[in-house]
Amino acid sequence: MLAILAWSLLKIAVMLGFAVGLSALLTWMERRQSAMMQDRIGPVRANIGSVRLKGLFHPLADALKLLFKEDFIPPRARKGIYLLAPVLALVPVLLVFAVIPFGPPLCASAWRTVGPDLAACRPEALQIAQIDIGLLFVFAVASLGAYGAVLAGWSSFNNFGLLGGLRAAAQMISYEVTMGLAVVGVLLVYGTLEPMALVQAQASLWDWGIIRQPLGFVLFLCAAIAETKRAPFDIPEGESEIVGYFVEYSGTRFMMFYLAEFLEIVFVGCLVTTIFFGGWQLPGLADDGLRILGHYLPLSHGLVVLARVLSFFAKVFLVCFLQLAIRWTLPRLRFDQLMRLGWKSLLPASIFNIVVTAGVLLAAQAAR
Repeated sequence: MLAILAWSLLKIAVMLGFAVGLSALLTWMERRQSAMMQDRIGPVRANIGSVRLKGLFHPLADALKLLFKEDFIPPRARKGIYLLAPVLALVPVLLVFAVIPFGPPLCASAWRTVGPDLAACRPEALQIAQIDIGLLFVFAVASLGAYGAVLAGWSSFNNFGLLGGLRAAAQMISYEVTMGLAVVGVLLVYGTLEPMALVQAQASLWDWGIIRQPLGFVLFLCAAIAETKRAPFDIPEGESEIVGYFVEYSGTRFMMFYLAEFLEIVFVGCLVTTIFFGGWQLPGLADDGLRILGHYLPLSHGLVVLARVLSFFAKVFLVCFLQLAIRWTLPRLRFDQLMRLGWKSLLPASIFNIVVTAGVLLAAQAAR
C-alpha cells in the first residue's frame, strides 16, 4: 500500500511539477517572444542582485506582486459565486493532467537490464490514472472550466465582465463539438480512447496520429486553441475592447485565472503530443535500445525510459512554442467571423474527416 501511495505521489509531483513549471516559463516566453517579433527589448530587468538570466526572474516577480496586491471585491458582486469562479477555472485544468501518459511502463527493479520482460516484472505505468475512457474524461472535466469564465463575468456585476462570460460560453460550445468530432477519427483508426494505449499504438513514425489523421490534427489544434481562449480566438478577453470576464478580479484570484490560462496551453500541448505526435514514442528507440539505419545500440531499461520521458516533455514544449507563435502572428477574429469559422467551416470539415476515415477503413477491411 505504501509503495502504491509513493508511486502515485511521485507521478503527481512529476506531472504537475512539469505543467506548473512550464506554465511559469511560458509567461516569460510569451513576453520575450512577442518583444523579439516586434523588435522590442522585452522583459529583462527583474534580477536578484546582479543576476538577471535574460529576465527569467520575471515570473517570480509577477507571482510575488499578485500575491501581495489588494484583494478587491466589487460592492454589488454576488460574493459566493465571485469567490468560487477562479477555483472552477483552475481545478478542472489541473485534474485533466491525470490521464496523460508522460512515459512508458517502468520496471524499477530492472532499470539496468537491456530489454527486460515487462510482463514478468509488473511495470508501473507513468500515468497518474489509467482510465479506459480517458479522452472522454478529458472532455467531461475540461468543459467545467467554462463555468469559471461564465460565472466570473456574471457575478462581477459588470457589463464588460458579463459580455466576456457570454462570449466564452458561446465560443466553448461552438468549438468543443469540432474538437470531439476530430477525436472520433482517431478513435476509428486506433480503436481506443485510453491515452496510454493510444501512444503504444503509435510505435512507428508512420503510425503517428498526424500521419494517419492530418486533417483531424489541424481541426483539433484549431478547436483546442479556441478552447483556451487564446488569440486569434481571444474574444472572451478582448483586451482592447472589454478586458474580459475577469475584469473585476485582482491579486491572488486574478493569478488563478492567469495560471489556468497558461496551464491550458500546456495541457493542449500534452494532448496534441499524446494523440498526434506519438506521445513518449521516439523514432528508432525500441525497448532494448536504439535502432537506426541498420545500426543497433543496446541501452538499459532505465535509459530508454528516461529518453522517452524527455522526448515527451520536449514535444510538449515545441507544441506550446507553436501556440505562442500563433498568438503573436494572427490578428483577433471578430465574433461573427469566429462563429462562422466554427459552424460553417470546421464542423463540416470534421464530419467530412469522419466519413472519409470510415470509408478508407472499410475499403481496407474489404480488400483483405
